[in-house]
Amino acid sequence: MNFRVRPKEEPEINLIPFIDVLLVILIFLMLSTTYSKFTELQLKLPVANVEALREVASEVLVSVSSEGRYSVNKQVVSSSSVTDLTEALQAGAKAGPQSVVIIHADANARHQAVISVMEAARRAGLTQITFATVSSPQGGAP
Repeated sequence: MNFRVRPKEEPEINLIPFIDVLLVILIFLMLSTTYSKFTELQLKLPVANVEALREVASEVLVSVSSEGRYSVNKQVVSSSSVTDLTEALQAGAKAGPQSVVIIHADANARHQAVISVMEAARRAGLTQITFATVSSPQGGAP
């Protein structure tokens, strides 16, 4: 029987595979960073004055009910024809062609009713159109 104590082998930590992995990651990051610079668009973002107030005089508020009735600047339009709506928009546009048409359409309004407002705005020479919406309380789609 051999009762001599053998010297235990010291464990080694081999760092070569670790260094190889780090070099591959470093090369990947270097290449992807260089590639993104060449594909990136050079943009000059517009500057906005946050403290500037809205110009209410240049806004034309158009409301569209679910029944297809219209009002321009809280004045009800007598008929739903595009011609009458065009005349009402021209009368309501105090800033002329620079006026912004804000369409407040009911969620149940017909698509044609909103298109008629857009057509009337085009005929009146008003090219800036936007839509008013209400954000959902949950933050998502209903």
